[in-house]
Amino acid sequence: MSGPGPGRITVIGLGPADAGLLTVAAERAIAATPRRYVRTTRHPSAHVVLPATSFDDLYERAASIDDVYRGIVDTLVDAAGAGDVLYAVPGSPLVAERTVELLRADGRVKVEIQPAMSFLDVAWARLGVDPVASGARLVDGHRFALEAAGERGPLLVAQCDTSLVLSDIKLALSEIGGGADDLEVVVLQRLGLPDESVTTLGWADLDREVEPDHLTSVWIPALAAPVAGEVTRFAELVRTLRERCPWDREQTHRSLTRHLLEETYEVIEAIDELERDGDSDHLEEELGDLLFQVVFHATLAAEEGYFTLADVARGVHDKLVRRHPHVFEGAEVGSWEQLKAAEKGRSSVMEGLPENLPSLLYAHKVQWKAASLGFDWENAAGAWRKVGEELSELRAAVTASPGDQRAVQEELGDVLFAVVNVARHLDVDPETALRDAAAKFRRRFAHIEAQAAGAQLSLGEWDALWEGAKSLGL
Repeated sequence: MSGPGPGRITVIGLGPADAGLLTVAAERAIAATPRRYVRTTRHPSAHVVLPATSFDDLYERAASIDDVYRGIVDTLVDAAGAGDVLYAVPGSPLVAERTVELLRADGRVKVEIQPAMSFLDVAWARLGVDPVASGARLVDGHRFALEAAGERGPLLVAQCDTSLVLSDIKLALSEIGGGADDLEVVVLQRLGLPDESVTTLGWADLDREVEPDHLTSVWIPALAAPVAGEVTRFAELVRTLRERCPWDREQTHRSLTRHLLEETYEVIEAIDELERDGDSDHLEEELGDLLFQVVFHATLAAEEGYFTLADVARGVHDKLVRRHPHVFEGAEVGSWEQLKAAEKGRSSVMEGLPENLPSLLYAHKVQWKAASLGFDWENAAGAWRKVGEELSELRAAVTASPGDQRAVQEELGDVLFAVVNVARHLDVDPETALRDAAAKFRRRFAHIEAQAAGAQLSLGEWDALWEGAKSLGL
């Protein structure tokens, strides 16, 4: 035992596999220290430390892996206040062991580390690689985008313990571009144990064919370009917000719909500003806000076990390739709508059209889908005639049945639908046209409202002010 003051924390490594790889120094430390802690009992050699307090329950309770590490360190420091303790970790204390890094940096306690055999020693043997000669680098799968940024490899990625970690690695590699599709990696699992597995896989199968566990690592021999990390870094930030921000923790797919809609409209407004003023900074900012909504929904889905951001990116990539056979296969194709209907096994091009779209956009899409099969006016003249017909029917409905709101509403709807058809033939977006008209009315009215200064004006006086605003180009 140590003298007065805080006790000492002796850290030992349990080696990469069974107790046969445990060092003599570790065995002596275990025998000499009755107060023992083990990071996890999910290790083939954990039994040699027992009886010991494990932190397995902390992994279940903590909101994040960082909370787990902080909880372990605080518990060990508190325990050392009453005397010496032993802390056992998988593998080597000095290889990819974050809790030991934190303990060594903690000034409240004395730490003694016993060297141990690492899983790396077995990994290099299985791979047939000299890590010094090859310049291999070890990175943590949980922080892959950050630790591997700027690297071309070779990389040994440790702690690939979940499918989400593997997907994040793929997402980071997706930003590389050329060469990633042809990449082969080696997956190493349970090295030194009877069920050891060393498998070579294509990059695309990394998160499809592998069932990861806490003894899974991935060897990436070389990359065509350095690992990029901005999108993955952003995805990691969103996960952190989910873990630590009270507001973000409360959100659901449903609660975020309002924000998704608002951000979409703000992107549209920024596009209008770009065309009017050439302000690209605003569009960049608003696209970032919209991207946040997309990544947030993907993060929620990953937590629920549905899909990840990598799945979303892969899905839309593959879908766009399928829908552009004329680009990627040189094939002759029909209309876009026919391709979509055939791909999804739909009997009508109208299937799958969201009914809760804004009404002008909904009408526009319905007409486009019908036109994709040839059901359309030959030119705008036919659409113009239809507007006249529908206006006549509206006037007739109002005259014949002035109290029948249902009939008037139906005929007015037909007029609006016909006007949308004219807009489509003139290659004008009706949603944008109406929004611009409303914005113009708002500007003009604000101008004449200020001129009126609260006075009670006649309709003729309002009209005069209105014409004045028009003459000013408002």
